[in-house]
Amino acid sequence: MTENLVAEAGAGRSSKLQGWRYFDRDFAGREWDAVWTKSWLVVCREDQIPEPGDFLVEEVGAESILVVRQEDGGIKAFYNVCQHRGNKLVSVAEGSMPSFTCAYHSWKWSLEGECIGAQDPEDFAAGSPCGRKRLAEINSETFASFVWVNMDANPMPLKEYLGELYEPLARYPFEQMHCTQAISVRMPCNWKIISDNFRETYHIPTAHPEGLYVNEPYYVTAVIETLKNGHARLVTPGSQPSRYLPDGKLAIDEYLIQDLKTWELDPEDFKDKPLAIREAIIAQKRKLGVERGHSHYDRMEDAQLTDTFLYSIFPNLTLTCFSDGMLFLRAWPHPTDPEKCTFDTWFYATGSEDFFTKMLTSAGGVADTARAPVEREWRNFGEGSLGITLDGDAGIMEAQQRGMHSRGWNGAELAGQEKRISHYHDRIDQLIAENEMSIAAE
Repeated sequence: MTENLVAEAGAGRSSKLQGWRYFDRDFAGREWDAVWTKSWLVVCREDQIPEPGDFLVEEVGAESILVVRQEDGGIKAFYNVCQHRGNKLVSVAEGSMPSFTCAYHSWKWSLEGECIGAQDPEDFAAGSPCGRKRLAEINSETFASFVWVNMDANPMPLKEYLGELYEPLARYPFEQMHCTQAISVRMPCNWKIISDNFRETYHIPTAHPEGLYVNEPYYVTAVIETLKNGHARLVTPGSQPSRYLPDGKLAIDEYLIQDLKTWELDPEDFKDKPLAIREAIIAQKRKLGVERGHSHYDRMEDAQLTDTFLYSIFPNLTLTCFSDGMLFLRAWPHPTDPEKCTFDTWFYATGSEDFFTKMLTSAGGVADTARAPVEREWRNFGEGSLGITLDGDAGIMEAQQRGMHSRGWNGAELAGQEKRISHYHDRIDQLIAENEMSIAAE
């Protein structure tokens, strides 16, 4: 079932996406070797480890990655494994330590990854491990307030990897954004089902009709781009109702009314011309933004002030960006079961109170706790709400995974507006083919 990837890679997807891609264990292993260990992955935010000795552990499939703030302010990432006998070095998710000591034989490691202590060091034939042994370091970079890692020995620079996404992402005020929700859900589906979902808006009129009052997902007016290295971008006009609304009625709902009032515009002026709201709000944000503390508007394009930008960063990250906030959506593969994954749904907003309130309302939060630190909350699928939009997505993801096994389904037939899905599946196949051809040539 997976033998034809080499032939298909690079040729564009002429075949349907088959169900086995979402549950076959052999394919998941090939995917791990070719994709996950050779891609730039976001593991945390810089502000999660602000001081020297602060650390965070992120479980990435079969690997555990330790990210540490250094004494000089830099950041290093290591495989979270003691170099003595392979014990997991750090067993807690985050914290602060001057050094790391293995719980098995007390080997001690500095923040820089050097062995600085070992029991009975004179008993080793090669000499004391101290100063000789080091933790296995992982390539890491910082960009857009995130810490990125790449397990490949010689990866391309992150800026080159992001390509056309680098400059537009640099315009957003990520450094000013605070986390208002951090929920990680143990999902009963393959990680690609989550990535597929956020690489198309074809499902929005059916699954998320509430969003049609404030955003236009119609594929003709959307900007849909497939980019190098498996990335993609979607831009849908915001601050306006959609033509998908029932009976084609372009109604102005409470959200748009509040947005107009926030920017000192009279909703009555737009009741017969709702499609004029977007340009009016852009103009007001340009006029009033800086004095209200939105200095970052000066470095943003007009469309970034109102529209929804979905940046699909290969392989597993979607950043849904607004002028003053972001929805961070990430999927990690399960270490052993391709029909399970971790789904991270994190909300971020700038310090502007109006957007804090919007993001908290969307996430089911409470506005007066916006400034308090938000801890990562772990849930099993079906426990608690992710907000009206993501609840709908999660339920579909679980049902879709079951459907992948049906003998009555013979593969996905994608619409043109779903091309971002086929694009990244093609990239997965290409990387697997290249990796296996490289191994065969050795």
